[in-house]
Amino acid sequence: MRQHVVVVDDTEINLRLLETLIARLDHCECHSFSCPKTALEFCSDNRVDLVIVDYMMPEMNGIEWIRQLRQMSSRSSTPVLMITANEAKSVRYDALESGADDFLTKPVDAVEFVARTRNMLKLSAANRVLHGRAHWLNQEVHKATLKIRERERDTVMHLARLAQYRDAETGAHILRMAHYSARIAKQLGFSLEDQELLLDAAAMHDIGKVGIPDALLCKPGKFEPHEFEAMKAHARLGFELIKDSQSEILQAGAAVALGHHEKFDGSGYPSGLKGEGIPIFSRIVAVADVFDSLTSKRPYKSAWPLDEAAQYLRDGAGTHFDPLCVDAFFQAWDDILLIRERFADEDVGATS
Repeated sequence: MRQHVVVVDDTEINLRLLETLIARLDHCECHSFSCPKTALEFCSDNRVDLVIVDYMMPEMNGIEWIRQLRQMSSRSSTPVLMITANEAKSVRYDALESGADDFLTKPVDAVEFVARTRNMLKLSAANRVLHGRAHWLNQEVHKATLKIRERERDTVMHLARLAQYRDAETGAHILRMAHYSARIAKQLGFSLEDQELLLDAAAMHDIGKVGIPDALLCKPGKFEPHEFEAMKAHARLGFELIKDSQSEILQAGAAVALGHHEKFDGSGYPSGLKGEGIPIFSRIVAVADVFDSLTSKRPYKSAWPLDEAAQYLRDGAGTHFDPLCVDAFFQAWDDILLIRERFADEDVGATS
């Protein structure tokens, strides 16, 4: 494999000399530049195995050139050989601080130049091999992590549906509100990793309903006060059920289960948390869950029209809901409607 050497020197005769010396090395291609800025542009866009740069140049000296090279993420470990007529230690110290790896003093000794250059190219080749192995290892770890996450996701969906089968809601409700939640998170600027975590965790919001008696869970119509108090227990039950899991997804799901009935003004349950004291995942899920519950048909109620459900969220911003989450929800309105259509109740077999 050919290796690429960049030479930067403002003196034409020096460039020609270094090109001649590099030509003695096997499988090397020399790229010469008298303009430091042009050389930096080349290094930014092309493969470089070794840089040889002069210290004294009018546009920018070699130390400043190396500093700018090292600011490129792709050039943090590229070997750099500085050639200078200045033997002052302070210059060498500054060059080392900037990222130079080795030095040669003018006039350049041909034998020494070839030996040092060959050694640095060997170092560059070894670094490239190590980088390739590290990249391969990262890919393998990523693949293994994806498999583990898929198994966790499968477990999460089965647990979530266990709760839903005892309730009047459908599996499609889980999918809709989970995707609504992830879309709100995206609108709020969450990382892709956190969006995916919330997508999985949101499905666990009502897992605690597995501990609610059937007579209460399936009751049509409004709860009596004592029945509502018993029903509220599902939030803490869900948390206690999965909080001790080592899975990041289930830990996040436990927090969502506990907090998705808290209200922004502190009037929610089970802990009466207020404002930003409510975990952000729970604040997001509260918006997604209520909207989907309102707009879904159940044995005990008709589905609300979209505009009425939307107005309910707007009216509840600052009291029931976090206003930022409500705003994010409506900023993503077109996507919300697409999600609603994609996971309609007749498509309860969908899994993603």
